[in-house]
Amino acid sequence: MVVFKKIEDLKQYISGQKGKGRNIGFVPTMGALHAGHISLVQKAKNEDMLTVCSIFVNPTQFNDKSDLAKYPISVDADMELLLKAGCDMLFLPSVEEIYPGGEDNIKVYDFGYLDTILEGAKRPGHFKGVGQVVGRLLEIVEPTALYMGQKDYQQCMVVRKLIDIMALNGLKMEICPTTREADGLAMSSRNRRLTEPQRLVAGCIYQCLVSIESKQNSDNFELVRKECEDLLAAKGFATEYVALADARDLTLLDNYKSDTPMVALIAAKIGEIRLIDNILLEDSRNS
Repeated sequence: MVVFKKIEDLKQYISGQKGKGRNIGFVPTMGALHAGHISLVQKAKNEDMLTVCSIFVNPTQFNDKSDLAKYPISVDADMELLLKAGCDMLFLPSVEEIYPGGEDNIKVYDFGYLDTILEGAKRPGHFKGVGQVVGRLLEIVEPTALYMGQKDYQQCMVVRKLIDIMALNGLKMEICPTTREADGLAMSSRNRRLTEPQRLVAGCIYQCLVSIESKQNSDNFELVRKECEDLLAAKGFATEYVALADARDLTLLDNYKSDTPMVALIAAKIGEIRLIDNILLEDSRNS
């Protein structure tokens, strides 16, 4: 694995590899890697991509700066995982390298409706920062394919729109299934901050999502939502949203729609830790 800290060095190396006919698979991360991230690297490798992973804790996407300060940093352990996974290139830029003109002089993209609901409403400015950093990274890496995890579903929708805005028509985006713990908890860097008692109950978020999916023929989502909110409250969570949306564009739905591919999404806090998760409703996937 070749490690790069400078943009020009990375671009020169990638250009040489493209000249040899190689396709580039890109996995952008903020580090604190886990099996979910590694599954994205492995997916790229399985598709015969020369794989680039970036680790960059992007300051512009943290609307809560205390959350930025608490974000786990584990570069040595991350590198070991990437080496074992067969990652070809690691990009480890500084903030100054990504934002040479300062954080206030980076292009801002308009994501419209996507920036006003769910995560956009709860974390003002978050997707602005996501757009800034992913836009910069796509300009730098110029990948053949981009690999992202379904756990951050709304972020995936934002990045898909970003690709359209940037007119990157040749870029393939792959949204890969969420990697889960044995109890269903979606793997996340934030899970490291859970206390043992919090971790014991955290899987109930996934239980709620499965319940939403299993009851989609009941035609009463409001009742199912209330059941989920009550269960989460009983386990010590403060629920921010339990939502149902069109899986294609995240249009929020008041009720189940049998003719529409649907996604259920939950955000809830336990203590200071905010967790998000989602599930594509199985019966609606082929609608």
